[in-house]
Amino acid sequence: MVRPELSVITPVDFDHEAWLGSDLPSIAGEKAGIIKPGVAVVVSAQREEAMTVMRARAASLGSPLVDAIALELADLRLHAFGCSFHSAGTLIECPFAGEHQVTNTVTALAALRRLGISVSAIARGIRTATWPGRLERVASKPDIILDGAHNPAGVRALAAYIRRFFSDRKVWLIYGTMRDKSVEEIGDLLSPVASEVILTAPDSPRALRPDALAPLFDHPSVQVAPDLRAALEIARVAAPEDVIFITGSLFLVGEARALLVK
Repeated sequence: MVRPELSVITPVDFDHEAWLGSDLPSIAGEKAGIIKPGVAVVVSAQREEAMTVMRARAASLGSPLVDAIALELADLRLHAFGCSFHSAGTLIECPFAGEHQVTNTVTALAALRRLGISVSAIARGIRTATWPGRLERVASKPDIILDGAHNPAGVRALAAYIRRFFSDRKVWLIYGTMRDKSVEEIGDLLSPVASEVILTAPDSPRALRPDALAPLFDHPSVQVAPDLRAALEIARVAAPEDVIFITGSLFLVGEARALLVK
């Protein structure tokens, strides 16, 4: 058995239900398998039904549970392409966009402090970190933003991000996903934040056909494109002040990076 120095569990949500289970406690139980006897575990903010499972697992193994939300923060500031806050008297600047990245940053900070790394070193590392394909702006006029929101939790985070920072702009949404993903609620989450919807498919035999996706989007302007190049061709009429999001499968985001990042 691998014995880590520390275990870390980020927010648990529905994903890979065929393997992990169809309800949150079941999924949390699988995720909690990373907790090892006597080894501390840092846990992100969780829904209570997930946290209950993790607390019980940690207690049964004698593993100290560190709740990341207990970390003291001050002067939290969010902007379209990152966030900052003070912790332990140090300015933490995260270059990753989205309110959900505050949770991830706090979790990383709690974990690294538990390992004895200085807050100043952690701050340097976070400030210079990169994460391609996660709310990554790869073009401007119009802005083109890539986000591998491949499960409901990721899509909820993306929708919240668009509402918070782009509600005053025309939003083009290019979306494609795989057949094995939970897509039933995706249309309900994304339709309200998009002005134009273009459904497409990643270049993969596991891709879900865009015409099969269309019924999930109750939206007045839905177009279907066979591949990403065709979808981008449709979006060419976007105005310089608009914003284009390419999202869904990480495979689709990878294709977009290959086409758009020089």
